[in-house]
Amino acid sequence: MTSLKEICRGLPLYPLPENRGRRKGIPHAPVRTPNLTAQEKKLALRNALRYFPPEIQKKLALEFAEELRLYGHIYMYRFFPDIEMRAYPIGEYPCKTKSAAAIMLMIMNNLDPSVAQFPQELVTYGGNGQVFSNWAQFWLVMHYLSEMTEEQTLVMYSGHPLGLFPSHQYAPRLIITNGMVIPNYSTRDEYEKMFALGVTMYGQMTAGSYCYIGPQGIVHGTVLTVLNAGRRYLKAEDLSGKVFVTSGLGGMSGAQAKAAVIAGCVGIIAEVDEAALLKRHKQGWLMEISNNLDHCIARLRGARMERLVYELDTTGELLVDLGSDQTSCHNPFSGGYYPVQLGFEEAKQLLSTNPGKFRTLVQESLKRHVAAINRLADKGMFFWDYGNAFLLEAQRAGADVQKRGANKTEFRYPSYVQHIMGDIFSLGFGPFRWVCTSGDPQDLATTDSIAMSVLEDSIRQGVSTSVKQQYHDNIRWIREAGRHNLVVGSQARILYSDQRGRVSIAVAINRAISEGRIKAPVVLSRDHHDVSGTDSPYRETSNIYDGSAFCADMAVQNFVGDAFRGATWVALHNGGGVGWGEVINGGFGLVLDGSKEAEERAKMMLSWDVSNGVARRCWSGNDYAYEMICQTMKENAALKVTLPHKVVDENILEQAVKH
Repeated sequence: MTSLKEICRGLPLYPLPENRGRRKGIPHAPVRTPNLTAQEKKLALRNALRYFPPEIQKKLALEFAEELRLYGHIYMYRFFPDIEMRAYPIGEYPCKTKSAAAIMLMIMNNLDPSVAQFPQELVTYGGNGQVFSNWAQFWLVMHYLSEMTEEQTLVMYSGHPLGLFPSHQYAPRLIITNGMVIPNYSTRDEYEKMFALGVTMYGQMTAGSYCYIGPQGIVHGTVLTVLNAGRRYLKAEDLSGKVFVTSGLGGMSGAQAKAAVIAGCVGIIAEVDEAALLKRHKQGWLMEISNNLDHCIARLRGARMERLVYELDTTGELLVDLGSDQTSCHNPFSGGYYPVQLGFEEAKQLLSTNPGKFRTLVQESLKRHVAAINRLADKGMFFWDYGNAFLLEAQRAGADVQKRGANKTEFRYPSYVQHIMGDIFSLGFGPFRWVCTSGDPQDLATTDSIAMSVLEDSIRQGVSTSVKQQYHDNIRWIREAGRHNLVVGSQARILYSDQRGRVSIAVAINRAISEGRIKAPVVLSRDHHDVSGTDSPYRETSNIYDGSAFCADMAVQNFVGDAFRGATWVALHNGGGVGWGEVINGGFGLVLDGSKEAEERAKMMLSWDVSNGVARRCWSGNDYAYEMICQTMKENAALKVTLPHKVVDENILEQAVKH
C-alpha cells in the first residue's frame, strides 16, 4: 500500500508499478468513441508519452495504444495508485503550506470510491466529469503541491499541470482552466477527439475544480427545489402524501431519493444501472429497491412514467403530483441516458460497437419519454426540467416540447431555474459549502451550530419576507442534515445562503478556528451552479430575458474577481450541467485558518462572489435582484452599481419600430 509521502514523490518510474489494468468490482466509465484517424492515434500516444523518459516509452506505448483501442482514452491504468483514496486529515499531508494540503485533501475526496462515480477513470460525477485526464497528472499535481510555497502558484491546463510559477502570498495558490476551447470548435465531436488526444478535459463543475462534496450538495438543492415546487405548483407547504416521480440515481442524481424524504414527499426514481441503485441503497440514501412494477404500484401507487400513464388510462387515477428527470442528458450519447428499448448491458455493448445506432435509439426513447410526460402533465402533473439538458436533447430528438411564441431558451415545461430557483438566485442565495479539514465530525457539528446561530440572528435583526423564508428553509436543512447522515467522503456541509449569510458564517467559523473550537482549517467553496458562477442559457441564466443569456461575461468576471480578492484557488470551465459548449462556469476554494488575513479575504471575496451575479440579474430586469442590490449598496458605500430604468410605456417601442 502506497503512503501519502510516496504519493508526493512524483511519478513512480523506477521501478514501474505493476500494470493491473481495469479493476474488477467497481463501476467504469462507458467506452468512448473518438473516431481518431491513424495519425491522430499516433498523436494521442505521443502526447501521453510526453510524461515519461525515453527509456520506458516503448513499454508504455503498447499498453497506452491498447487502452486507446479498448476504451477510447488513455487513462494510464498502470499508475492508478495503490492507496486508500479518501480525504485524510489535513495534518497528514506532507506539504509546506496548509493551502496546498487543503487542495490535496479536496482532490483525494473527489477520487474517493465512495464519492466518485468512476474512480479509476478519474470521473467524479455526471458520467464524464473528470478530476484529471490521466493518472500521470494526478501524481505530478500531488508532487507539485507538496513542494509549493506561499510564493508560488500551480497552473492547471485542462487536467495538465503546466507547473509551479513564482507569484506572491496574496495570489491564488492554484489556477485551473478546463475545456477552454475556441468557440467555433467547442462541439461534442471535437471534444471527443481532443479529450482522446489528451489536450482538453470536461471538468463538469466541481469535479475539475476539486470542490465536490458527494451527493449532499445536490440533495440540498433538490430539497429546496421540491419544497418550492410544492409551494408554486401545489400551493402546499406540507408535501406529505404528494408523489414526486423522476429518474436517475447515478452521479449527482443519486441525491433525489434522500431529498424526497427530507422534503416529506413520496419519491419514485427510475434507474437503469443496478450498481447505482445498490450503491445508494447501501449508503442509506434509497429506502427500497424494486424491479417489479406491480409491486411498485401496490406499494407506492406509482412507478415509472410509462406505467403511470397506463394507470391513468385504465383507472383514471393520476398517481403523481410532481415530475422531473435528472439523467445525465448533457451526455446523452456516451452513457448519460440509456434507451428503454434495450437492457443495460446490451445498451452498453451497443454504445461501444455501434454508437450511431445507440444515438438513434436514445432519441427514440427521449420522444417516448416526453410523450408520457405530456400525457401526465395534461391531466395535472407539474413537470420541470432539472437543468440537465433533458428538454434540450428531447427537442433535438424531435419530441413535442415546443412552446409557441417563446424564445429559444423556453420549452413547453419550465426549467427549475425559470420557475423555482431563479428568483432565489436573484436574492443572492446559492449553494455555499465548507469542508472541515480535520476530518472530525465534531468540527462539522460545531460549524452547523455556528451557521444556524448566524441565520437565526439575521432573522432577529430583520430581513425581508422572501429572505426570511429561505433562512428558515436552511435552518430546517441543517437540522435535518445531521439526522440523515448526509456526509459521504469529507466532513462537509452545504446550505443555500445570501451574501450577508455567507460572509457572517465565514467570519464566525474563522474566529472559532482562532479560538480553538474548531481544530483545523476549514475550506470554503460553493457549487458553480450559483448566483454568479455560471452562464448557462438552459439552466442558471435561463430566466435572463434581456438577450444576454448566451453571454458569459458574468462567469468569467467572477473567476477573475475571486482570484484577486482572496481566493486560495479558482477554476473556470467550459461545460458543466447541460453539457460541453453549452455553458461557462467557475468556482473557488478559500482556506480559513483562523487568521485576521483569512477573515479579510473572506469578507472581500464572498461579497464580490454574490454581488456580481445579483447586479447582472438586476440589470437584466429582475425585481428581486434590483431590491437586493439596492439594499447591499445601502450597507456598503463603496459599492455603486448601474441600475436599469424600465420602459414604462411599451407603446413607444411599437411606435419606434413602425416608424
